[in-house]
Amino acid sequence: MKLCRYGEPGQERPALIDQMGGLRSLAGVIGDLSPEVLAPARLAALAAIDPLTLPPVDAGVRLGVPIAGIGKYVCIGLNYRDHAEEAGLPVPKEPIVFLKAITALSGPNDPIVPPIGARCLDWEAELAVIIGTRAKAVAVDDALGHVAGYCIANDVSERAFQMQSSQWDKGKGCDTFGPLGPWLVTRDEVPDPQDLDIWLEVNGRRMQAGNTRTMIFFVAEIVAYVSRYMTLMPGDVIATGTPPGVGMGMRPEPVYLQSGDVVELGIDGLGRQRQCVA
Repeated sequence: MKLCRYGEPGQERPALIDQMGGLRSLAGVIGDLSPEVLAPARLAALAAIDPLTLPPVDAGVRLGVPIAGIGKYVCIGLNYRDHAEEAGLPVPKEPIVFLKAITALSGPNDPIVPPIGARCLDWEAELAVIIGTRAKAVAVDDALGHVAGYCIANDVSERAFQMQSSQWDKGKGCDTFGPLGPWLVTRDEVPDPQDLDIWLEVNGRRMQAGNTRTMIFFVAEIVAYVSRYMTLMPGDVIATGTPPGVGMGMRPEPVYLQSGDVVELGIDGLGRQRQCVA
């Protein structure tokens, strides 16, 4: 099942994607795609609905962040060996964890707005995990059972801000630096999160092409690891790292986003995003 939210910022309504790829409103069924809707029983009830009985939504409507009320946006850094190497940083021996500000969240096709003083604006296509049930100190073997689904994330970064200290949050949490969506794809439609192709293009040029099988720490390991240090709640997001091909790693010189550039990215079965740099 593919779930999403549509409408203007702050006025989004819940929807799902039907068998033909059309948008169907869930506004008469649930108030919003809030964290409590991610409980297994609630998702099963939505999956039992015939999408063709739901009102259609006009094509071309804006899509928002697929989940309302996200409490935490956790990120994992340098989780692909070749990305760590291109960044000139040591391959981590355990997951590198940092947080992205909730105010960074934006819709999958909303513009990227550079913050004041930005000069090294970069991209990172990532698989994002959406937590469905409370997870505290869970075992690796049980970790995926706490996942509601998956979606695409672009971990937009300002490298000059990021590298000003050992704490990366300042370069990661600016407004519009968290495009998420277009859909939350429920776990049953992603039988193996470690076999998904990821790609990203800038102005039509392929910059990133990878597969989640080359992660250093797999999704189950990440969920279990993070749950040791903070309780994961329904609706929390974990972005699991990016494959190689970011602008910072380009040779002989880094390549950074400029006004008017168009970024497009996608993951197998999870849809695609498109952002223009304002």
